Amino acid sequence: MATTQAGVARRGRPARAVPVRRPKVAHERYLNRELSWIDFNERVLELAEDSAMPLLERAKFLSIFASNLDEFYQVRVAGLRRQEAAGLGMTRSSDGLTATEQLSRIGERTAGLALRHARLFLDQLVPGLAASGVRLVRWAQLDAGQRQALTALFEEHIFPVLTPLAVDPGHPFPYISNLSLNLAVRVADPDARRLHFARVKVPPLLGRFASPEDGVFVPLEDVIAANLARLFPGMRIVDHYAFRVTRNNDLEVDDDGAEDLLEALEETIRKRRFSPAVRLEVEDEMPEEILDLLVRELQVQTSAVQRLPGPLDLAGLVDLYAIDRPDFKHVPFQAATAPGLSQSDGQLPDMFAVLRSGDLLVQHPYESFAGSTQLFIEQAAADPQVLAIKQTLYRTAVESPIVDALVRAAAAGKQVVVLVEIQARFDEQRNIGWARLLEQAGCHVVYGVVGLKTHAKLCLVVREEGGRIRRYVHAGTGNYNPATARVYEDVGLFTADERLGTEVSSLFNYLTGYSRHPQYQRLVVAPHAMRHRLIELIEREARHAGDGEPGLIRIKVNNLIDESVIEALYAASQQGVRVELIVRAICAIRPGIAGLSDGIAVRSILGRFLEHSRVFSFRNAGREEVYIGSADLMHRNLDRRVETLIRVDDEAARLRLNSLLDLATRANEGVWTLGPSGSWSRMKADPGEPRLDMQRELMRHASARA
Repeated sequence: MATTQAGVARRGRPARAVPVRRPKVAHERYLNRELSWIDFNERVLELAEDSAMPLLERAKFLSIFASNLDEFYQVRVAGLRRQEAAGLGMTRSSDGLTATEQLSRIGERTAGLALRHARLFLDQLVPGLAASGVRLVRWAQLDAGQRQALTALFEEHIFPVLTPLAVDPGHPFPYISNLSLNLAVRVADPDARRLHFARVKVPPLLGRFASPEDGVFVPLEDVIAANLARLFPGMRIVDHYAFRVTRNNDLEVDDDGAEDLLEALEETIRKRRFSPAVRLEVEDEMPEEILDLLVRELQVQTSAVQRLPGPLDLAGLVDLYAIDRPDFKHVPFQAATAPGLSQSDGQLPDMFAVLRSGDLLVQHPYESFAGSTQLFIEQAAADPQVLAIKQTLYRTAVESPIVDALVRAAAAGKQVVVLVEIQARFDEQRNIGWARLLEQAGCHVVYGVVGLKTHAKLCLVVREEGGRIRRYVHAGTGNYNPATARVYEDVGLFTADERLGTEVSSLFNYLTGYSRHPQYQRLVVAPHAMRHRLIELIEREARHAGDGEPGLIRIKVNNLIDESVIEALYAASQQGVRVELIVRAICAIRPGIAGLSDGIAVRSILGRFLEHSRVFSFRNAGREEVYIGSADLMHRNLDRRVETLIRVDDEAARLRLNSLLDLATRANEGVWTLGPSGSWSRMKADPGEPRLDMQRELMRHASARA
């Protein structure tokens, strides 16, 4: 019978984080997190601008830039708008800007970048692709035969799903859904001059582009616009313009008072579709009277309007990337098999035997996810000696072999406990589906601790061997998702270490039942102790430096925002510690300021793969400590999530992680460096200096092993 322990987590005592003492320091010590994120997305745009990049790879980065900006508005800008609406517009962030000031600067920056993004597509990508036989054209550029083919496509596949919605005293202004592409249409009765307004939604499930023949692609809204007469028979089509709305899409779930978190989340998702608009994108030729109508009816601020050359919604360029033109893409990369996991005589390795001989560190996508992490869970599901599997799931693939394996394990009578984080942003509906499927299969499904998201990446396998119990652990920096494992760079540690296995087992018991947070040796857990422990490690390095030892701290994360950690790094730098930070996206620290952060250097690495691993290394007077884990250095990770860092004790694994950090700090291609003023500069190799691209080098090493 399926069992859910969600009620246990809800009835339990809410977890309390260790109180945080925010330093009272001058605002100029920190960079603004929102503007720093915009800097990051500008770096993504610079990749699309790189003429050395294959054309469809450049199109993919244009799509990523647009998708990133959509999410930024749905979450971060929406949050600032909420502050304003609640009368908190003058509340200052750590860098001294009010919410109102931040919104003003965000509007200026994003408007300029959005226009730069659109012009790059029109002025470089479209001509470049056309020169090689891939034509992205508007309706006016089509010949008669192509128009005829698209009209036939419209009649058969598009017209049946369209619904024109009039706006007049009998028809209120229709609801415009989040991120939908629409046509604002004006029509007139042939016998009268009065104009009527209508809205036509471009169906999102039909793809971004229509193709009348091989190699020719037309925005779907052009096909609809050319056939508007079929939607408004007997009326004269006056004009039409595309527009797109972005709404607040951040969930606020009252899980403290909810009797059933699953139902509370589903209700919140239903309400989310009616959330306020935070951005309106329109074609730059739209007349003021139509724009005024949209602004008024959507209740969007004029400062949130972006006029852009069409076509809008270039996030849809991901559809174009799927076309079969390998000459416009990177050479496909085949992940290598991790050392020690190769097949022998056609037989898959026994993961448990491998781990009994020592720890194993893997790095995706350079090493196969299917041949390591997935294999570990699938073998555990099939092994009759395995008694239990305990697993966290934050995000996973649409078709998940991990979930399939857990279902099989439950069917085989094993105890399977799955902590599904159903509040994983933008994956809530999918995770609700996984939770219900796992419950129906007989798994014990837990939703986590009240008030916290569970972001830790852990799998615990309990096995009976020779009359005794042995635990095996996988701890990673990325999700159990085979799809993202092909494009996200992450590391994972497999171990049969008895002490770590006991600690991970205790953590799962804390997450699923009633228990006090235990003390750990190899495991560091947020929100209980992670900030405190990280600051301890930083301060220890500063003490060593004060005693004359060469201090070195190296940290690789996605984001660095937390003021307490930043202050500790400043203090360590002032003691002579060298601090090397590899921060992919948001960074609030100011490096290289005399007397404050002389010894701090910050770089960001972007490229073919998304740098996602979190690695922390402390020299510790030659007794080096290295940690990997799930947490970025942000308030939400350290205060409002269950996160883990695992100390890596295996010498070979530690050496490999330090080699990764060495490579990251030596690379001079695909690298941006942060200056004291907060500006980022793309690194260029000096004349005669060998070029070193970290990702290319890691691919080369993996291919050599393969």
